[in-house]
Amino acid sequence: MPRRFLAVLALPLALAACDTPHSGAAGASLPRPKPPVVTVETGPDARTAAANFLAVAQDMEPRIESECLARSRGRRNCDYQVMVDERPEPQPNAFQTMDARGRPIVAFNLALIAEARNRDELAFVMGHEAAHYILGHLEQKTSDASKGALILGALAAASGADADGVAQARDFGAAMGARAYSKDYELQADALGTVIAWNAGYDPERGALFFTRLPDPGHSFLGTHPANGERIAIVHRVTAALRRGTFHGF
Repeated sequence: MPRRFLAVLALPLALAACDTPHSGAAGASLPRPKPPVVTVETGPDARTAAANFLAVAQDMEPRIESECLARSRGRRNCDYQVMVDERPEPQPNAFQTMDARGRPIVAFNLALIAEARNRDELAFVMGHEAAHYILGHLEQKTSDASKGALILGALAAASGADADGVAQARDFGAAMGARAYSKDYELQADALGTVIAWNAGYDPERGALFFTRLPDPGHSFLGTHPANGERIAIVHRVTAALRRGTFHGF
């Protein structure tokens, strides 16, 4: 089913006053805006949830683009767009993707926008998803899957499997390869997402409380996400270093 998006930043932004500039050279240090006023902690109504999302999107987009430009040194398309996935899915979800022209997109579905208790949670999730592209995880996962398919396909062929058996082995190898480093990628995105949210004036530790309301994947061998406690610990460590002024990147 094709995705249908609504480009929220094209909507009037009267609901979301913002002091953050929207431009800056690669690596430039943008001034941190004042911390946002969090208006809700539980069950935001539809209007408040929409206002929170619009405000966070406007705050975060220039910070994401600045981080992308600084790390890629202009070699990647950093013209980010924050969008809403309008499909009626019941489970909260956000994801990083690219459009047909290679423009990076961070998309939130309506369920996640409604579920977020405050702007810090929205900012943290937005930073996390953007970090996957900035860190090259999309390409790395594709490469991991290709390597897994090649290795298991070759092993199956060497063992005398027929064409169907080799194809099945390749499919299994691709799935295994894509999962091999997925937990590491998630933790890396949590760390960079923490930095991006912090630089935009949000509280990443408060934002990471979003994990406390998600099912815990634990430490399953084939799981794609690390345990929630492990992710929260990463956010705590990075935030503590940012508060002390001792964070020097990674």
